Amino acid sequence: MDNASPFSLARREGPPGPLSGVKVLDLSAYIAGPYGCTLLADQGAQVIKVEPPEGDNLRKYPSTLEAESRAFLGVNRSKRGVCLDLKSERGQAALLRLVREADVLVHNFRPSVPPRLGIDYDRLSRINPRLIYCAVTGYGETGPMRDKAGYDQVLQTMTGMCALQGKRGGPPEIIYGSVVDYYAAALVAAGVASALYERERSGEGQYVGVSLLRSALAMQSARMIWAEGEPPDIGRDMRSGGVTGIHPAREGHIYLSANTPRFWKALCEKTGLADLAEDPRYDTVRKRAERAAEILPRLHEALAARTALEWEAVFGDEVPCAAARRVEDMFEHPQVLAEGMLATLEHPLVGRYRGIAHPIKFGRTPGPAPFAAPTFGQDSDALAGYVGDGAEAATPQAAPAAKR
Repeated sequence: MDNASPFSLARREGPPGPLSGVKVLDLSAYIAGPYGCTLLADQGAQVIKVEPPEGDNLRKYPSTLEAESRAFLGVNRSKRGVCLDLKSERGQAALLRLVREADVLVHNFRPSVPPRLGIDYDRLSRINPRLIYCAVTGYGETGPMRDKAGYDQVLQTMTGMCALQGKRGGPPEIIYGSVVDYYAAALVAAGVASALYERERSGEGQYVGVSLLRSALAMQSARMIWAEGEPPDIGRDMRSGGVTGIHPAREGHIYLSANTPRFWKALCEKTGLADLAEDPRYDTVRKRAERAAEILPRLHEALAARTALEWEAVFGDEVPCAAARRVEDMFEHPQVLAEGMLATLEHPLVGRYRGIAHPIKFGRTPGPAPFAAPTFGQDSDALAGYVGDGAEAATPQAAPAAKR
């Protein structure tokens, strides 16, 4: 068996990216940690995803794909994959050998778990003082909730996002799309990149902490302002209301934003409501929100003359707007295609599929092409040859079946 490092398998072909040569161990599961590592891979990093014998639970999520979870494919592109049982001595030994080579390690264990597994920052930093060690937690490293399991929608509900998403006076509503997880993933990539930059000057690694709690509150920085003397229960909703929002057309719906005087005037002229633009009762966003009951019936009557797509063309660049589309429509949208945002990938079980390519553009170092997410334990044989006594821990068990 080849004794070369599994990181050699993760070397990337094609143009270099800003993080080419950086070696990343991704021990995380679900979305926040894994997609943060994918963002590093998008920039050229060599990423090895380390899964336990039961696999990343995201593989078991409902999916209309037979062979693999759609969510897992979307979150884990451009990684190699190995299976290790970190609860066994052999699995730990295999990981520690990889840690000696790695630049970055990312996990999403609760704070009490890494010491039990022998992979806490203090231990790993002694093995590799240059290691950037990123821990993704639900609630942070300290405090009474530090060891609670944290999930996207749990944190949405806890931090007021759901209360503000719901209609005034109505029940809280979930914001679908794992927005907290994806924002946390962006913080993982940004925090790791900053730590790598600092390491170039100091020569030392460091701990990087990202929590879903901090992410959920950071997303609401415009709401998280409480001036001295203010009562606690004040209006923190950032929606301008009134005209701004989604409206019905003859067919479909269209989102309109007309908060500036220029856009408000253009909207009125394009819809044949020029008299509204000249009326001082409606000349500010606040006034239009307060008098929405007077404006919206006339606006909706005008919008009923055309479909949402037709209005989108009529408004053009003069009124910020978008016809409501399905995500499936984005695969053929001319702007998405012009931006080169999609790539065709080959997966040994799923076959050929299209997915996101580079979400960030770099002019001089665009980075290598993406490739498909790993099958369960696909590179474990290479790890077995590399770690010797850790071979048993590196051998994958049967891949968990994807649920439909």
